[in-house]
Amino acid sequence: MIKVMDYAQCGNDIFIRENEATGVEDIVADIIYDVRKNGDEALYRYSKKFDGAELSNLEVSEEEIEQAFNSVDPKLIEVIKEAKKNIWAFHENQKRSGFIMTGNGGSVMGQRVIPLDKVGLYVPGGTAAYPSSVLMNCVPALIAGVEEIVMVTPPSQNGGVNPVILAAAKIAGVGRVFKIGGAQAVAALAYGTESVPAVDKIVGPGNRFVAEAKKQVFGKVAIDMIAGPSEILVIADEKSDPAFVAADLLSQAEHDKMASAVLVTDSRALAEAVSAELEKQIPLLSREEIARESIDNNGKIILVSSIEEAVEISNELAPEHLEICVDNPFDYLDSVKHAGSVFLGRYCPEAVGDYMAGANHTLPTSGTARFSSPLSVDDFVKKSQFTYFTKESLQEIYDKVAYFADSEGLGAHAESARIRFKDEK
Repeated sequence: MIKVMDYAQCGNDIFIRENEATGVEDIVADIIYDVRKNGDEALYRYSKKFDGAELSNLEVSEEEIEQAFNSVDPKLIEVIKEAKKNIWAFHENQKRSGFIMTGNGGSVMGQRVIPLDKVGLYVPGGTAAYPSSVLMNCVPALIAGVEEIVMVTPPSQNGGVNPVILAAAKIAGVGRVFKIGGAQAVAALAYGTESVPAVDKIVGPGNRFVAEAKKQVFGKVAIDMIAGPSEILVIADEKSDPAFVAADLLSQAEHDKMASAVLVTDSRALAEAVSAELEKQIPLLSREEIARESIDNNGKIILVSSIEEAVEISNELAPEHLEICVDNPFDYLDSVKHAGSVFLGRYCPEAVGDYMAGANHTLPTSGTARFSSPLSVDDFVKKSQFTYFTKESLQEIYDKVAYFADSEGLGAHAESARIRFKDEK
């Protein structure tokens, strides 16, 4: 049963945050080294060892993708297409432009916004097959202008790939798909093999081996984030429907036994009603065992004096998902400083953000919303700046450039400015 407590009783472990050592560092390091050294041969070997799949090829063929697409329920196909449309519309607003500015004497400076060349998408497979994640990771990359998008996802024992994942990849616009998962897939994307191209950035969720591999290859390639267990913080007042609130808490609890679902409320009556409602709803879930362990071990209902205090607590925790279930949620939005994604009102469950609303569901966890952001078009571009000086514009400041460089003890820097005007003195 979920714990109910006053805020003063909570301590510092309101969310379960497993972002430290995972105990898999050495295993992952060995896998990465093996893939770097042995390429495709290592990938085939790990597919057999970890996935039980004897593969004859690593890349999914166009024929396999078409067969998968045609096997998926047409209703689901239409829903995925509609979701893509909504995600595209939201992320289209994130496109950035460069700028140019001019200075004295004809100098010109500016910044260019340039898409990454190649991006790798990691998509979990098996029972944790999320076509929504294909859309959320691929669409912003396409809008950014990424030339090549490569997806990796684990194979099943028969050597195939979940057909809904392949259908989503086709709809999303993924370029190439490979039947590899785990740390070995991350290593292949980072360093390249005979079959798998090396990419510039790796994005997408995965288990602790995938997360650790992303951490270890960072620097060779960019990554989106190191994702921890799922989190939801629901702020709700006495008018809230306890069945709604309980269902929203369970929407994250069913993700993972380490997931954290927390309600902060100023109503003891709501707290007790939500606790009772959770006990009604958990046995009805297909993922009952996972949700039960998450709620019993990590779930909390915290009593506070006001909704304002609840928002203050939320800012301290910087949750991945924040729901504000009150009549006037926009009155509190400006006070929210740290949250991955905010869901406002009594009829905005977090699940609409996971699938159909359009905002991205790849979000910062483990308190990192204090300094990082949801996945966006910005994640798939880089900035490059340029400077142009004429003789006249450099002549105005070269002595200051040289003086500044000399003050740092960098004489060659100073001379590179002075030398251009030595004959004019």
